[in-house]
Amino acid sequence: MQNNTPPRSTIRLTRRGRIALVATGAVVVGTAVAVPLLTLAPEEDGRPTTLVIPEGWRASQVYAAVDKALALPPGSTKKSLAKAMLKLPNDAEGNPEGYLFPATYPLQEKATPEKLLALMVDTANEKFNGAPIAAGAQRNAMNVYQAVTIASIVQAEAASPADMGKVARVIFNRLERGMPLQMDSTLNYALNRATLRTTASDTRIDSPYNSYQRMGLPPTPIDNPGEEAMRAAVNPPPGDWLYFVTVKPGDTRFTADYREHTRNVAEFNAHRKSRAEHP
Repeated sequence: MQNNTPPRSTIRLTRRGRIALVATGAVVVGTAVAVPLLTLAPEEDGRPTTLVIPEGWRASQVYAAVDKALALPPGSTKKSLAKAMLKLPNDAEGNPEGYLFPATYPLQEKATPEKLLALMVDTANEKFNGAPIAAGAQRNAMNVYQAVTIASIVQAEAASPADMGKVARVIFNRLERGMPLQMDSTLNYALNRATLRTTASDTRIDSPYNSYQRMGLPPTPIDNPGEEAMRAAVNPPPGDWLYFVTVKPGDTRFTADYREHTRNVAEFNAHRKSRAEHP
């Protein structure tokens, strides 16, 4: 265990890389999470011709987008999973989370949910199973599915693409030291929400995605990561970082020293208070 680390119950690694200090049941939180909008490219007759899946969307968002693009009743795409025959790794156990690759997909005249989902998964397999992703996963003593899981957390937590490698290194360092990941992004996935307002009681929920109570990685990816997050997951830069906090936009600070980190958190809170008082 690393030095200068308080008990598990007093530190918390939040979404977008913020650490919050839990005190008297309250949690210091950051700004609201922006949820990307469905993007469709229309034809002259108004029918969409392409579907854009943004990086970091969860499977549930992808299903809803396909339903909308194909003008199907809500829930249709999710129900189609049973007959889609997706080429997923065995570890996925039929759950395509992490393998619905973010990209722009054509909407053919005879497009179906099964065909679209299969195209997304086939694209993911093409991206993930060749060099350098598969080789990078092996180099880090993990399989590709584990790499996708790490990349999904990186996608959710990093404040910018420039931070992705360091966030991945924090994940590796915590795993190697036997520390819980304590990331809000995994809790948000369990609770099917997107927010920074995590309470102390949230961290006690009974879920395999509760990275406060459960050691190691969550059982599945928590979103569908893009190529930058995947590269970060298999080739993170060297570093001893265990904590990170985005003090303000463009200023994310990584450290291995808890006391330094608490100073960064204090600066983040002061900046947040100032913005609230002088919007």
